[in-house]
Amino acid sequence: MDNSPKYDQRPWGSFIVLDEGPDGKSYKVKRIEVLPGKRLSYQKHAQRGEHWFIVQGTAKVTLDGNDVILNRGEYIDIPVGAAHRIENPGDTLMIFIEVQQGDYLGEDDIVRLQDDYGRIA
Repeated sequence: MDNSPKYDQRPWGSFIVLDEGPDGKSYKVKRIEVLPGKRLSYQKHAQRGEHWFIVQGTAKVTLDGNDVILNRGEYIDIPVGAAHRIENPGDTLMIFIEVQQGDYLGEDDIVRLQDDYGRIA
């Protein structure tokens, strides 16, 4: 796959946008792959909430400082403004579906609180 607006490679894995509302507003659905031992940045969003559904592997989710382990078929809701992170503690690929809802869904609505890849401004 190429790095079109629908697909993006990241240091922790990759994502592809499966569906989104008109003009990229109101909702967006992503399929996100997290490599073994990798994690996304600890972050929050001012304008969107998220719903994460684990479809493969095991996820460790940190939500406002509290950790929870989710397995295939389990889910968690991330409220607007909540600090959150997902990581793959396993040794196989972890895949989850993310449904974003809000007035603005751009990638620039990310405030990184901690990041393993030097992406904090």
